[in-house]
Amino acid sequence: MPNQGFSPRPDPNHEPIQGPFNAIPPLVLALVLVLGGIEAVLSLADTGLLGGPTGIGWRITAIGDWGVSPAVLDRVLTGGGSDPWILSRFLTYVFVHASATHALFGVALLAALGKFVGEVMHPLGLLTLITGSAVGGALAFGVLIGPNLPLIGIYPVVYGLIGGFTYLMWMQLGQAGSSRYGAFRLIGALLAIQLVFGLLFGGDPSWVADLAGFIVGFVLSPLLAPGGWRGFVARMRRR
Repeated sequence: MPNQGFSPRPDPNHEPIQGPFNAIPPLVLALVLVLGGIEAVLSLADTGLLGGPTGIGWRITAIGDWGVSPAVLDRVLTGGGSDPWILSRFLTYVFVHASATHALFGVALLAALGKFVGEVMHPLGLLTLITGSAVGGALAFGVLIGPNLPLIGIYPVVYGLIGGFTYLMWMQLGQAGSSRYGAFRLIGALLAIQLVFGLLFGGDPSWVADLAGFIVGFVLSPLLAPGGWRGFVARMRRR
């Protein structure tokens, strides 16, 4: 029977000491390595060290080929829904970033949050959370953003993991008899930082996808946490 609690799967009294990479769930580690490899190629191309003069345009081409935008959603809704390449954009956009710094922060957050959530959730649950938040963020961006701007980057997935983290913390705080509202401090702080940066440097519509990713992650987590729906119902009955 699945574990109904939220303690990490590894037992520190029996598991051997692991290196930092071994501690990261394989799915998250694979995603980190793929993202890092793609960004390394694009960063080298930006400097002309890879691909020569044509390499400088590789990032722009990748954004055009992999990014998702309101136009992509319009095409799906008007008959392009059977085109696998068009549909794949709702996932491929997470693999390309605007710059090395943009990718670095995203990958660092992905590794940290993925480790925490992945220690509690089953790998299939973690995959569902990552995929759902990516697609949910892209759909929200396509529906709510008017300008034909491309959405790129891993951040909707990161916010989806924050949603999972928030739910797990919400349950832990409740079990400890503490105020559950403390679980929302992280998302509150991040949204406040985004608001400040938006006021200082101009708004970035990608926050719509980030917020949607968080909502999807938070909503899916009761089903994906240990015990699934039965575990969730049992936990609610014990309240």
